[in-house]
Order: sequence, then structure tokens, then C-alpha cells
Amino acid sequence: MKTHGQPVKPSLSLATALLLFALTSWANSDSDALWQQALETDRLHSLLVMHKGQAVVELERAGPGLSAPANIKSVSKTVLSMLGGMAIDRGIIDGVDSLLVDLLGDRFPDDATPGAETITFGQALSMQAGLESTSGRNYGRWVQSDNWVNHALTRPMIDQPGGRMIYSTGATHLAAAALVEASGQSLADLARDWLGEPLNLHIPDWMTDPQGIHFGGNEMQLSPRALAQLGELYRLDGQINGQQVISSDWIAQSWQANGRSPWTGDDYGYGWFITHVNDLDVFYGRGYGGQALFVVPEAELTIAITSNPNPPSSGWQFRQLLTLVNLAIDHYHRH
Repeated sequence: MKTHGQPVKPSLSLATALLLFALTSWANSDSDALWQQALETDRLHSLLVMHKGQAVVELERAGPGLSAPANIKSVSKTVLSMLGGMAIDRGIIDGVDSLLVDLLGDRFPDDATPGAETITFGQALSMQAGLESTSGRNYGRWVQSDNWVNHALTRPMIDQPGGRMIYSTGATHLAAAALVEASGQSLADLARDWLGEPLNLHIPDWMTDPQGIHFGGNEMQLSPRALAQLGELYRLDGQINGQQVISSDWIAQSWQANGRSPWTGDDYGYGWFITHVNDLDVFYGRGYGGQALFVVPEAELTIAITSNPNPPSSGWQFRQLLTLVNLAIDHYHRH
């Protein structure tokens, strides 16, 4: 664990860590509250808060730390959306209204559910494909199938494409497969070429489906520092060191509501949830077990969080993460 730049061995007890924290120079009560809440947050591994591009809070409590890759779970959907937007920027995909049936070509199954031929690339990214979810109780059967794309496209149609948000990693995996087919490159190569190289990020390999398509929406491995850099890219309207890495138009589209989460009531754009904290717009990616990336443009904040990814994971845990965001806004938005 590291508190305000002072390294502490992870094996120290919480009481000892709190005592060491009390000896630091953090005299402001708001920042004290943020640190104490972080130290008391269930299952938290690491917390990185960036304000105006500078790391102002660096906490390593467990896990691989701030600089080593960690499984970001469904925050992978946020990264996938970045790649989708960059493919549109480059003209590899015409736009969000491009049909999956055209993009997938021979990967589109002959026995696809009627209506699946009308699903667009954007609807896959926003999880509005209309198909029955492959997540939750259906997840195991999906990932154990011999063809994930076929399995997702042959699920029953339970809403019209473009209708309500149906949380489904199968939908975002369809977008990943479309990216692979349209670009002729693997998803890992796209991530390394388009994000890793300009931002100087290490992007390790990750899980693929039986056809060799990298998991589009889960299992990516990124360090909290790398994750925060991706958040900063969006906070800065797609520019890093004077280079326009991703268009500001795509960022604006990603942060516009398409659907709404049936669990939290938060809006969902392309790979980003949208909520409000302290009357400020907050955009976030969320992964199982407490993985998260928050961007608060008006407060000039980017926050990356990793947590214990193993079951169980509850909604209460994520509410604790929102408390951290609230405290960070309380302190840094006024300074």
C-alpha cells in the first residue's frame, strides 16, 4: 500500500495503515475522508485519482498494484467502444448504423434469429441488439459453446434492435468480431496499435473465443495507470501531447444516452454509463467485482479503481466506489 507517496507493506493491518496515514501531511478533512473511505472500502485493491492530469491519490492496498496489469472485467466494454470509434474515424467502419450482417460477412450464421440481420454496429456497442442476454445465468452456456458469435446471434429476439438496453457481453463480442472482420487485424493488435502505441501503454494478450477473436467486453488486462490514461484521453477530448488519438465527435457520441441500465437506472452510451454526482456529469465503465474507470470532466478528474475480482460481488460494493468519487469531487473540485 502507498499513502501520499509513502510505501507501506501490503501485509500491514488496516489499523496500522490508518495510523501511518494519520502521520502524513494530509491535513484537509475532505482528503482525510477520501483516504479513510478508500482504506475501509470492501475488496479494494488500488485507487488512482488524477486531477488536472496529475496523480493526486495513489493507493495500493492489495493485488498487483498500480503499474501491473489487472483483469478489468467489463470495463473492457469501455475500451472496446474506444476501438469502435477509432475504426469509424479511420473509415474502416462507415458508422454506428453499419449492419452487423454486412460487417461480419461469412461469420454471420445462416440460422441467425430472424431480425438479427437488422442489428447495427452501434446497437451491439450499446447493448441494444434485442437478443436474449448471454450474461448472468446464460453466461456459462455461451462461453462454453463452440462458436460465440453464432451462439449470440441465435438467441431469441426478446426486444426489437435499438430498443431497451439488455446487458449482454455477447452483444459487445459481436461488435468485436465485426471490428476484426472489417479491419483484418486481431482486437489485441488494434488495441496495441491504436491505443498502446500513442499512449505508451502495455496491453497484454487476453482470452479469445474458439475462433480466435479476443473477448469483446471482458477479460482485458490493464494496469490502473494505463486505465487512467485512457480516461484522460476522453477527458481531454481525444488529444494526448497534441495528437488527436480519437475524435472528439466519437467521445461526444459515446457520452450520449442510448439506453438505460435496468439495475441502476443510469444511462448508457457506447461503452460508458452516465450518471450525476454532486450535480456533475460522471461517465464511467464498470466491471465485475469493483473494477471501474470514472471521468468527471467538469471537475477535471479521472479515477481508476481495481478490486478483488472473485465472487461474490454486490451492488453495495459499487455504491462504496461512488462514495469515493463523491469525496474526490468534494475535495478537488474546490481546489
